[in-house]
Amino acid sequence: MAEQNFDAIVIGSGISGGWAAKELTEKGLKVLMLERGRNIEHVKDYVNANKEAWDYPHHGRKTQEMIAQNPVLDRDYPLNEQTYGMWVNDKESPYVEVKRYDWFRGYHVGGRSLLWGRQSYRWSDLDFEANAKDGIAVDWPVRYKEIEPWYDYVERFAGISGNRDGLAVLPDGQFLPPMEMTCVEKDVAKRLQEYYKGQRAMIIGRTANLTKEIEGRSACQFRNKCWLGCPFGAYFSTQSSTLPAAMKTGNLTLRPWSIVTKILYDKDTKRATGVEVLDAETNKTYVYKSKIVFLNASTLNSAWILMNSATDVWEGGLGSSSGELGHNIMDHHLGVGAGGRVEGYEDKYTFGRRANGIYIPRYQNIGNDKRDYLRGFGYQGGGNRGGWGSNVAEATIGAAFKEAISEPGGWSMGIMGFGEVLPDHKNFVTLDKTVKDKWGLNVLKIDAELKDNELKMRKDMQADAIEMLTNAGVKDVRGYDANGVLGRGIHEMGTARMGADPKTSVVNKYNQIWDAPNVFVTDGSFMTSAACVNPSLTYMAFTARAVDYAVSELKKGNL
Repeated sequence: MAEQNFDAIVIGSGISGGWAAKELTEKGLKVLMLERGRNIEHVKDYVNANKEAWDYPHHGRKTQEMIAQNPVLDRDYPLNEQTYGMWVNDKESPYVEVKRYDWFRGYHVGGRSLLWGRQSYRWSDLDFEANAKDGIAVDWPVRYKEIEPWYDYVERFAGISGNRDGLAVLPDGQFLPPMEMTCVEKDVAKRLQEYYKGQRAMIIGRTANLTKEIEGRSACQFRNKCWLGCPFGAYFSTQSSTLPAAMKTGNLTLRPWSIVTKILYDKDTKRATGVEVLDAETNKTYVYKSKIVFLNASTLNSAWILMNSATDVWEGGLGSSSGELGHNIMDHHLGVGAGGRVEGYEDKYTFGRRANGIYIPRYQNIGNDKRDYLRGFGYQGGGNRGGWGSNVAEATIGAAFKEAISEPGGWSMGIMGFGEVLPDHKNFVTLDKTVKDKWGLNVLKIDAELKDNELKMRKDMQADAIEMLTNAGVKDVRGYDANGVLGRGIHEMGTARMGADPKTSVVNKYNQIWDAPNVFVTDGSFMTSAACVNPSLTYMAFTARAVDYAVSELKKGNL
């Protein structure tokens, strides 16, 4: 790469990195976006997007060889033949677990924007004020009103479908038309509304899947193959949305296979000067200079980069002066809920394969609802008709078999909780001094676990699910708890928290690192608390806001 100097460098190409690149380039800056993994081009490289189960040698299932190479991925759904190669190889990129932590990573252009669940919810002041009211960690230095216009802005561009439900706990947004609930979901929603006298709601999920065509992107085809990459551009990803916009400006240089090993810092100017990059293919080292740096490598990797950027000024890394860098790891705990069968509706069926479900917003510790723990949870799930497989067990061959497979199974309804994890200084990451990855770099050591508050909450997540489904007329309701483990939600947050005081936080209200004001952190690292809703929309909003501020400050000569 001939050019070594840029106006801005963006580290990471996932949801927040893509947004940073788009906003910076559209404001006229020359931008270098660095991605540690391979390039994936929109449409061309979605190699499995049009395959069905029978097109795979092992029908989409994981093999013994895959399990041997990926012991962490094997703990949950990411390990399968369909998405193999999209998630990080555990053997090449290990990490040390002091306590079990399921870390699922996507090292390629687009990052986990190609693999995310796409549920997109705004925070409310209930969330932004929670730390202050509960006396937990530090207060958010912003409130909903400050972020509201940025939610508006990113929703319009990303394309979020949903219904305007008028719920204080879950602010409405700039939505495309909502997807439709199934007949069972509609009836269950009505029964819950009546039984709980409007205190609990069940709504269609708000998702980054288009229900109407927008520029350069088609509406959702109801294939439910989003995790394989969408040739129609029907869901928001870096490839379908922010990268084309950034490329259109002519101001973006994209460099894959680029592992950022440190942010370079000048102690005289108290500013970052650029980054050091290890080429993942050649193992050669390069230096790129810039006026500003946006760090969007994902929560844990961003912490790694900052820690690895230690100088004689800060032994603990860039941004470590408060003692909070690497601490306060959060996620959402899940894998607990209930399900059962629904009688009737035999003359009804579903339309296509809806890449969405229902959502029950948080109702705990709101108004008169008081629990013996802080914060709360929401539920995701759905009511669907079973496949023909449920009718085949007793069939053999011949007419009985043919008759069985021509009829769909019965209806069922299930919901799974997503619970808030409190920020806790004792949940943290450090650099391990002994274990190295494929490139000879020290890896992260993760020491984090669910605490008493989350464990208490899980009991209610199961009990309430059973109670609500039963009250809604669902039969044979059974609860489950698959043990909560941090990381499994793939919503890691918190290692460089935002705050109003440089003594207790890593970044300020504009996502600037206190110790280096021309470095901005806008991935999940900056989150001061976690709420109980999917966080990606909030990363988008804060990223767009931070870029607006950064460019303004740059023009004023303050950076």
